Formats: sequence, C-alpha cells, structure tokens
Amino acid sequence: MSEFSTITAVLDLPFDEAIAFLRQKVNLTSTGWTDVFGRANAKGFTVAGATTDALVADFQAEIDKALGQGTTLQEFRAAFDDIVKKHGWEHTGRPGWRSRVIYETNLSMAYSAGRYVQQTEPETLLAFPYWQYVHSGARHPRKQHLAWNGLVLAATDPFWDWAYPPNGWGCGCRVSPLSETRLKRQGRTGVDQAPERIPTTTIVKRTGEVLKGSLGVDPGFDYNPGKAWQEIAPQP
Repeated sequence: MSEFSTITAVLDLPFDEAIAFLRQKVNLTSTGWTDVFGRANAKGFTVAGATTDALVADFQAEIDKALGQGTTLQEFRAAFDDIVKKHGWEHTGRPGWRSRVIYETNLSMAYSAGRYVQQTEPETLLAFPYWQYVHSGARHPRKQHLAWNGLVLAATDPFWDWAYPPNGWGCGCRVSPLSETRLKRQGRTGVDQAPERIPTTTIVKRTGEVLKGSLGVDPGFDYNPGKAWQEIAPQP
C-alpha cells in the first residue's frame, strides 16, 4: 500500500477547519509553481501549469472531495487522469508523481491550517501553552527536520511562523500541543532554545528565478498556513 493512499486517515480528516480553509480559497490559473508562492497559497488554490479556470475548478473539486469524503490517492489518480483527458492538459512530470504532489500537498496544507486554528483557540492555548515538533518518521528524513524532532517551544514563539509543518514537499512532520503537566513528564523544566532562522536562496533551473527561503524548509513552505489564513481572512 502506498504511504499516501491513507493520508486522510493518518491526518484524521475530515474536520471543519480544514475544509473551511480549502473552501475559502480563490481558484487561480498559473503557468508554473512559483506563480502563486508562499503565503499566497493560503488564499489561492492553484495547480502548477493549469492555465484555464475550468481545469483549476475541476482539480479543486476533487481535492474538496478527498478532504471531505476521504478519497484515497488511488481514487484521486483516477480522477486526475479523467481531468487531464477532458481538458487535453499537457503537464510536466509523470502522471503518478504530479497527482501525488497535488493530492498530498493540498491535504497536508489544509490539515496544517485547520490544526493551527484549533490549537490557537484561547482556551486551548491556556491548557496547552507549549508546542512540540514531531518528525514523521520518514524512511528518508530531511536532516534538519530530524534535528527538530522533540523541540519544545512556546506556542507563541516566532519559530512557528516559518517552520510550522509541513516544511516541504512530502513532509509529514506535525506539531503536538503540550500542557505544563506533559512538559514535566518529559523531564523538562522549560522550553528549548529556538533555532535560528537562516536565509537561503534557490535558483529555479527552468526560469533562472531566485527564490528566498529558510534553512531546513523547502522554497515556498517557510510560512504558517493557518496563521496566514487568519491574517488574510480573520476567522469569526
């Protein structure tokens, strides 16, 4: 079984906040993955290279279905093939790879945004004032993500503004809230020192475009989806 075929079960989807995050997005066409970049993705739904409104709308509908009904990756791939055929879309990359990226990234971002909204409810923050970075246990872990595993910081620490998971393509890391009691059970008397944010630059080979980012986080992922969502469209 593919590690992505049960992503909705692993992420405990659906839940209202994740669905609301997806449905408030505006469908946007694009010619490449950097057209809608970073925190702009908190408001815009796009599929790299999807240049017509109808094509983007069909993909958005399938992601909505996956989020709300628990569509598996295999089911999404079948829908992906139908959409590609319907619109005569010529995309880059292998179909299996493209469908996986679209499926996984959108569900992970929705989960992240929804959990952030839940975790920052005033009563929740009062009960769980600390957050712990939890590595996914991937077979081929990113070195920096593994180094952050177990890191405990205040929920209000600026670290979470740029490193709240997911922190890259295929990243399965998450944030676990901690109470004072759970903190002490781990043998801790306080929080860890927050990692320094080190700027990085990445050059897109196809276009020569220079992207700014943060060490340990893939380009375009160094923002907090849930916080960006709240700042763009404050929740009631």
